[in-house]
Amino acid sequence: MRRREFIVGLGGAIGGWPLAARAQPSAMPVVGTLNSGAVQPRHDQMDGFHRGLKEVGLVPGENVAIVQRGAEDRYDRLPALAAELVRERVAVIAIFGGPVAAFAAKAATTSIPIVFAGVSDPVGSGLVESLNRPGSNLTGSGGLVAELDPKRLELLSELAPGSTTVAALLNPNRPGVDGQERSLRLAASAVGRDMIVFRTGDPQAIDAAFAAMAERKITSLIVAADPFFNNHRQQIVISAARHLIATIYQWREFPAEGGLVSYGPSIGESYRISGNYVGRILKGEKPSDLPIIQPTKLELVLNLKTARTIGITIAPALLARADEVIE
Repeated sequence: MRRREFIVGLGGAIGGWPLAARAQPSAMPVVGTLNSGAVQPRHDQMDGFHRGLKEVGLVPGENVAIVQRGAEDRYDRLPALAAELVRERVAVIAIFGGPVAAFAAKAATTSIPIVFAGVSDPVGSGLVESLNRPGSNLTGSGGLVAELDPKRLELLSELAPGSTTVAALLNPNRPGVDGQERSLRLAASAVGRDMIVFRTGDPQAIDAAFAAMAERKITSLIVAADPFFNNHRQQIVISAARHLIATIYQWREFPAEGGLVSYGPSIGESYRISGNYVGRILKGEKPSDLPIIQPTKLELVLNLKTARTIGITIAPALLARADEVIE
């Protein structure tokens, strides 16, 4: 039977305790994590989160405990998981699953502080009132998701200038997906490309989308920024290479694992901010007084080995602009 929860802290011993026992008062504050993906967040998320906690003197297992919940990509489970964290009276809820998990937590409590990481347009989506004064019990970091799609499509057109049609993978379960698709189509039109959108909300749909791209002989693809795609990046990277499709992503973790190119902010930095804010809240600051931090650094990462594999020659000028080139 798949476990729905995992606890880090107190030497890991409390991971097997019954729910009633875990709900008892602890000698150290307890932080609950809510993830739309796996119970255990990815290492790139947790490494940044732990760095942020350490900045304010907190170390899991020593002076803070972490209770973890994950929906395993079944978003309908998020409200119940958020409610569990509320019942256990965690001190703070840290979001590891993008906007859908953040909204589930917001609906579950107006009193427990909630800290999200890398969420695009938190004001426009209604998650918080403003960037400088979030209000209520939520704060965190922004993500620059759809805002960077036009630039990503420009880069993709440089890498695959002969491609007249670009495909896009979107998660249909993401809040605001219709607006995300409209933005992508406008950006594709601006660089003279037709666009075919594949809404893929499970691993089988990803496979079907790549099969359809191969049948239509599509050679360029943009993967919209979404935690779901990041959770399944190995599947996407391997499929793109197998079908010789030039693909651009949001985060460097994709080219680091064999993807062609990424352009966007750092995941690790987003979660470092989250960990730092969680620690500051535990030490007495209010989430309503902590401004939403937007990314200030964007990274262009290219994988030369993958470019050679799919038959793409990267222009020297583009290589010179890259922040990182993976050989």
